[in-house]
Amino acid sequence: MSDQRDWDKELAAIDKVIERQPAGGGAPMAPRGSAAPAGRAPAGPVPGGRFGPLATWLRVGLGLLLAVGITQWPYPNACGFNLAVYLGAIGTVVLAGLWSSVSSWRRRMGLAHTLSLAVLLWGLFLAAREVLPRVGYAKAARTWTCGATPAPAAPLEAP
Repeated sequence: MSDQRDWDKELAAIDKVIERQPAGGGAPMAPRGSAAPAGRAPAGPVPGGRFGPLATWLRVGLGLLLAVGITQWPYPNACGFNLAVYLGAIGTVVLAGLWSSVSSWRRRMGLAHTLSLAVLLWGLFLAAREVLPRVGYAKAARTWTCGATPAPAAPLEAP
């Protein structure tokens, strides 16, 4: 152990570095020569610049407009082509909810994330309301096509 260090000098140098950092704390300093582990990107600000939060709010707003607007669907959607178009519109609501929730999650925007999850859940609810009666899961059976008659639902047997 021939390495004799003057710990007081080294600790004083560390104290000086800490004093030079901003008052808000800032990001922790990484040791020199260290890099992010292989396969992972270094943690840091989300790309998008200063308009990133605005873009996220625009995505959330678009999702909210779609979610509210689909409740005013003006065409019959009981069967056939109209049903397919309506299910496509519901899929768009679900995708808008996913898109805005991913963006708001990456930017750590809590209110935007909550609203986008509400849009996503609303879209999934609307999809379930249309699909489940057509696959035999609900009491009232419906059909996918307009010419077919729905098969009666099998009664549930009590044990």
